[in-house]
Order: sequence, then C-alpha cells, then structure tokens
Amino acid sequence: MWIADKWKDYEVLDTSGGEKLERWGNYALVRPDPQVIWDTPKENPLWSAPNGHYHRSSKGGGEWEFHNLPQEWSIFYQSLGLTFRLKPFSFKHTGLFPEQAANWEWFSSLIKKAGRPIKVLNLFAYTGGATLAAAKAGASVVHVDASKGMVGWAKENAQISGLAAAPVRYLVDDCVKFVEREIRRGNHYDAVIMDPPSYGRGPKGEVWKLEDSVFSLIQLASQLLSEEPLFFLINSYTTGLQPAVLTYMMSTVICPGRGGKVEAGEIGLPVSSNGLVLPCGASGRWSKT
Repeated sequence: MWIADKWKDYEVLDTSGGEKLERWGNYALVRPDPQVIWDTPKENPLWSAPNGHYHRSSKGGGEWEFHNLPQEWSIFYQSLGLTFRLKPFSFKHTGLFPEQAANWEWFSSLIKKAGRPIKVLNLFAYTGGATLAAAKAGASVVHVDASKGMVGWAKENAQISGLAAAPVRYLVDDCVKFVEREIRRGNHYDAVIMDPPSYGRGPKGEVWKLEDSVFSLIQLASQLLSEEPLFFLINSYTTGLQPAVLTYMMSTVICPGRGGKVEAGEIGLPVSSNGLVLPCGASGRWSKT
C-alpha cells in the first residue's frame, strides 16, 4: 500500500460507523466513507462537535451541517510546497483528495530525475492537485476536465501555490474526445495521468461507467505516449476494480510496445487514533525504468 503520510495540514483523526473524522487545517469535518464498515468507540470529542458534518440521506445524496466553518479556506502541502483552496460542495467533497499525495510524490521524483523537458497530460484533472505537483517538479502540463468550475478552481489553486505562470494549459473538454483528437493531430506526451470517475454522464447524456470504459481509455491514452515515455498513472475509486486488474490492463496495453514495469496497489491515509491505515482506492503505475 502507498500511504500519503507527509501531510501536516490534513489528518484522519478517527473512523467509525461508516464515517471518518478529519482535520483540514484548523477545521474538523465528519464525512461518510463506504470503506468504514467497522463500529469502534468514538472517543475523540470532535465527533460530536465538528465544524462540518455531511449527513447521508437514505433516499440518496445528503446535505451538509455547518458549525463555524468558513465558506472556503486553504491548506498547505509542505512536502511539495503546494496550497489548495477548499470548500464543502456537491455530495461530500471538499475539492481535494489528500490520499493522492502519495502519487504526487512518486511522479514528482520521476520528473525531477528525468533531466529533460517532460510534457504531462492530466485527464479528469479535477481541481489540479496532480497538475500542480507535476508543474512544481518542472513539467509542462495539459490539464483537461469536463467541468468549467473545476478548471477554474484548478487555476485558483495554481495562483495561490505561486504557479500562475507555470507552463500549464487548462482545457474544459470531454477527456475521451480530447484524447481521440490528440491522436488524430499526432500529438504526444511523456506522461499521462488519469483519474476517471466511477460513474458519470457526458454533456449529451452519455453514460460513463468505469468498469465498462477504462480498458478502452487506457488503449486510447497509451497511443499518446512519446518515444521516450516516463510514466503512466491511473487512479480508481471503484471498489470492484482491484489493483491486480489495473496491473493486468496496463501490462497488456503498455508494456508490449514500451517495456518498463507496472506496479499497482491500494493508496491510503494514516489514522491518528490507532496507527492503522484507511484504504482510499487503488492506483496503477507504469514507468519506463
């Protein structure tokens, strides 16, 4: 398991009863988590007095309950020198997946050690955590997301991280269609990052289901790799998509023509109350070396 254990401004304080108690800077949030199937004593007093609590509805969805929580605030990822603006919004989200810091550390090291210009394509790029990490390491990045709001948020994160002038191209576009156009245009990238949703709908009502579409997406995106590719990273939050599945798909698509190696595993966050680790999905990593 790859653990995001370098955070100072973020912390999983405890987990129990289908929820996790987190510290985001100076504020405590309680949010649902499907992985938390255990029911352990809730001894931390912040369980009963958080600044924000997302209550899931039995009818689907849910709503936030707030207590002295600002509309937005920021946290700092000291290890890479990145700042992220946060705000509670749709469903249970805050605008950041802190467990992804484990992947930021991995590919940042590869980019820095490459000793040459690296061009990165970040698909389903959300609010730009991976984009900023890659840019901070010295890469140029093409950031693609279908949500105009998320792309705007990513630009704000770049601004407060001191990366407003970094070589990042922000695009509001359907990721699959963008990749198809890039293939036709003959463009290539030294690295590809993708964080596709488990389920979603396109602008014309097209249904996206990760299990049905991820293999063809890997096939498409791998065609954009340059003659000297550095890495390929895919994240999955779908519980049914095991690390071994990611390994199999990436090994059969990328390795035959590119060599290199594939590693896949769970990513997780340390839990302060007991020293255990909360699993937060899986990642597949291909690298040339």
